[in-house]
Amino acid sequence: MSTLQEIRAKLQAQEAKSSGKGTFTKDLTTYAHWDLPEPGTSLLRFLPDSDPDNTFFWRERQLIKLPFAGVKNDKDHKNVVVQVPCMDMWERNSCPVITEVGPWFNDPNLETLARSYWKKRTYLMQGFVVEDGLQAPQSPENPIRKFIISPQIFKVIKSALLDPDMENNPTDFNHGTPFRINKTKNGQYADYSTSNWARKESPLTSEQLEAIKTYGLFNLNDFMPKKPNAEELNAIKEMFEASVNGELYDLDRWGKYYKPFGLGGADADRAESPKTESTKTVSIPKETPKAAPEKVETKKEVAAEPAEATSSGGASAQDILARIRRRSTES
Repeated sequence: MSTLQEIRAKLQAQEAKSSGKGTFTKDLTTYAHWDLPEPGTSLLRFLPDSDPDNTFFWRERQLIKLPFAGVKNDKDHKNVVVQVPCMDMWERNSCPVITEVGPWFNDPNLETLARSYWKKRTYLMQGFVVEDGLQAPQSPENPIRKFIISPQIFKVIKSALLDPDMENNPTDFNHGTPFRINKTKNGQYADYSTSNWARKESPLTSEQLEAIKTYGLFNLNDFMPKKPNAEELNAIKEMFEASVNGELYDLDRWGKYYKPFGLGGADADRAESPKTESTKTVSIPKETPKAAPEKVETKKEVAAEPAEATSSGGASAQDILARIRRRSTES
């Protein structure tokens, strides 16, 4: 288990570095805190990663949502979303979608659309649910749960870890600190900004220690998306262009790589993320792309609320595709 000093040192190193530059299958093991009522609260006790090479007690995921108006040869034609891993998780500035979408932020007609395709970060953690605000009728046999933490909540977690007043690693079995997730509402979106660490440390109970002994801790890396190979990366590029062009998802063409929710597949399930405080399904029409508003991380890595897209004056899907293909030819 890493010490708090090791966690703090690595966080500070990452902060210094960044300042220099301008799914799980739906099962009971994943605690759906986003389903808390408003207002609602749950108390969690985070645990360390079983991977000894991971300094932190979390793993950061970066996923991209590719919306489609439906599935080819499916008469229902319901909107679907395919989530794919962002290559930036493994090689910075190597994601073809982000490389293409980044410049769109400089065009007011494309900024809202750019936000809908920008990568979404979540943080994978594990631990016990000490107080369950969901009051779920069922609970897993293994009480060690997985948590998918949004950037808004993670900001609160990270801030305390960097605070000198926190003396011990919050995942320490004897001197750890519980974390309270508070869900309220800000306009039409869920708000977790009042979430906070408990005021007092508390040791794990004998029952919790026995659960760790019996079931063991998760290796969080086992639940991370797989790095796309060349063939999978090409499929991501094709799906991105098809999504922008308003085409239907083609199961025969891309099904062996990535699938929408509901169509199954290990990669589709693994890439799954929770409903965030502002996640919407986006439908892309053929002529005038228009995305529903989202709080997403922009190219400046800052969460922001985009303005509503107008129904006129925007670039057409064909114009955007022409830019994408011209860029591919030039490279």
